[in-house]
Amino acid sequence: MLHRLTITGLAGRLASGEVSATDALEACLAQVDRVDGEVKAFLSMDREDARRQAREADVELAAGRGGGTRPLLGVPIALKDVLCHRGQPVGCASRILEGYVSPYDATVVARLKAAGAVLFGRLNMDEFAMGSSTENSAYWTTLNPWDTARIPGGSSGGCAAAVAANEAFATIGSDTGGSIRQPAALCGCVGLKPTYGRVSRHGLVAFASSLDQIGPFTKTVGDAALVMEAISGHDPLDSTSLDEPVPRYREALGGASLKGVKLGVVKEFQLGGMDPEVDAAFRAAVRHLEGLGAAVREVSLPHSEHAAATYYIIAPAEASANLARFDGVRYGRRMEGVDAFELNSKTRGAGFGPEVKRRVILGTYVLSSGYYDAYYLRAQKVRALIRGDFERAFGEVDAIVTPTTPTPAFKVGEKASDPLQMYLSDIFTISCNLAGNCGMSVPCGFTRSPRLPVGMQLLGRPLGEAELFRIAHAYEQTTAWHREVAPLG
Repeated sequence: MLHRLTITGLAGRLASGEVSATDALEACLAQVDRVDGEVKAFLSMDREDARRQAREADVELAAGRGGGTRPLLGVPIALKDVLCHRGQPVGCASRILEGYVSPYDATVVARLKAAGAVLFGRLNMDEFAMGSSTENSAYWTTLNPWDTARIPGGSSGGCAAAVAANEAFATIGSDTGGSIRQPAALCGCVGLKPTYGRVSRHGLVAFASSLDQIGPFTKTVGDAALVMEAISGHDPLDSTSLDEPVPRYREALGGASLKGVKLGVVKEFQLGGMDPEVDAAFRAAVRHLEGLGAAVREVSLPHSEHAAATYYIIAPAEASANLARFDGVRYGRRMEGVDAFELNSKTRGAGFGPEVKRRVILGTYVLSSGYYDAYYLRAQKVRALIRGDFERAFGEVDAIVTPTTPTPAFKVGEKASDPLQMYLSDIFTISCNLAGNCGMSVPCGFTRSPRLPVGMQLLGRPLGEAELFRIAHAYEQTTAWHREVAPLG
């Protein structure tokens, strides 16, 4: 059962020579062969390149390298199909990028390589990261390892499903409005959306540039801290990258006591219409945090009721600008036309799926002459108010605790015909991206029938990841939810 180990557990065995990097990779590949026909997390995989990486890691391990300078040496990690990996396809689960191979590494990919990770496989996602269920992939819907009649969440559904199915020791995704935390909650794993600018976006195919952030999916909080140390830090290739030192996040993983920690429960997030079992699991988790010594009080984010509307103006507006580069002229899919206009419209019409078209049209509309002030400019003003709400709340508490999602994983097709209901799947996660804060989802229970994971979200102030790791680790060490294994795990 090598594939079920955590990164920390695997690293110990690799260092002792009990197992090799090749053993770890082959365990993952065997698990992919066993279950991915049902889970459908992977879009592509270069097995020979991965085996080459593992052999090279084994040479280093035999020489006694690794440890502090190469903390992920020999650890198999898979990537969301939105991150550039030199020599590998980058398709964003879209027909418009069919056949495109990246000529360079994203900064995150380069840092994972520098840490010694064995990178294998491209993971399915909602096309261009636009969606909450992975049903918007141009290829197929990834399924939840806990119940394959249900979605894994999105847009990083392949990332969450691969970790939950133990097909990879960790995966790297992106979060624009909840796309790491929401699928992590629905698949029962740990997902971290870092502070905006903490992790370089260079080499991430952009959806909404002021909202996107790259982060890890892992089996435990400790593993997330380890990966975050490897991928964080200033990058001159990303103008929004923060020039701040990276803490030793693993040193924040203390004991089980949360004495002195002040946590906030958001008054406006206590909504009607929440699934009662999700609500019950969340309330039980808050009581557990209180039992560990945390002081819990109510805080207010009064403008959060406008977060979804604000997000669905700003994000499509930025997407309409970012996706203008996919025109059939320089790379990717190309449909012939008698002139540039026809070439462009035919290429985009054939290459983009319905959800991408919907958001590009909406974004173009709110940026158009006569509507910019009424929509986009007003949304940016509301965004500033939302950020101010968080600043005031963090003046009172160390972190905020919320449900990650209002419901457990829903059935495939259940919300596909109702975009508004789909958008509301991210109701608790969107505000964090608008404010640029950090957020983490950790498993906090299960529904009864069917038995599906429930996630608890912790929100921190900018660059407050260490505090989130401390709280999440204390909770994890005193509960057993993270030890549960999915039927296809």
